[in-house]
Amino acid sequence: MGWLEVSIEVEQRSLSRVEAALEDLEAASITLLDAEDHPILEPGPGETPLWPQVTVRALFHDHVDRIGLFDALQIMVPWLTPEKITARGVADEDWTRVWMDTFQPMQFGRRTWIYPSTSEPPADSEAAIVRLDPGLAFGTGTHPTTALCLAWLDGLELRGKTVLDFGCGSGILAIAALKLGAARAIGIDNDPQAIVASRDNAERNGVVEHLDLYLPDDVPAGLAADVVVANILAGALIALQPTITAHCRTNAPLALSGILADQADEVAAAYRADFADLAITPQEDWVRIDGVRR
Repeated sequence: MGWLEVSIEVEQRSLSRVEAALEDLEAASITLLDAEDHPILEPGPGETPLWPQVTVRALFHDHVDRIGLFDALQIMVPWLTPEKITARGVADEDWTRVWMDTFQPMQFGRRTWIYPSTSEPPADSEAAIVRLDPGLAFGTGTHPTTALCLAWLDGLELRGKTVLDFGCGSGILAIAALKLGAARAIGIDNDPQAIVASRDNAERNGVVEHLDLYLPDDVPAGLAADVVVANILAGALIALQPTITAHCRTNAPLALSGILADQADEVAAAYRADFADLAITPQEDWVRIDGVRR
């Protein structure tokens, strides 16, 4: 039986998120290695020493769907771009090239388009063009949860408003909101590399001056937005309901995604007391829940 070995280089502080994703994807084994040349020290009792930069190697059965596996990884770890992933056991495959060759411009709603760097958009003053390359499946529109949120934002009147992207990942939703006319966007994520990815993508799209990014501990007291979108996972949406609700101004539209269809009722129940007109919109196995702050 053959194996596919997937290697990912991460910072120590982001390791637990990557390990959890690999475990959820049923890796047969996970090995941690020093990504650089740090000295090996004798650990104290009960200690698990880790290097500042860690190479994570995971083994999967060779019949695994490679593209599906990599997309799933990036659903769970939005900042994980193709250059951070290498694979052995698949001869002469350049996975970054595969993504780039198959990733075409995508439209969401009436005006919103995602374009890779390999395609040039037409001169259309009506279009809101976001430039992102594939590899951020939770953040390029290739995943249904992102597509649901982009279509929702496209249907709102955002001109002059402040939009909060809670769990910003790649920053795609905040960037799209700015392209659609929002005066200000705010991104919050508990992963420092997500903050870096969001800032880098905002710079590429020429909107970084209008985007504020925060780790949860750094969020200013009383921060509230005119529009809030949270594309994370169902369990986190339920646990963070008080925090997300507190960031919504009265009458602020809210969209929640990252929710499997069979989780929709539980998530909706957590928000029903504070939000009116909750609606559930499906796409494939996923749903978006949206409503308005009471």
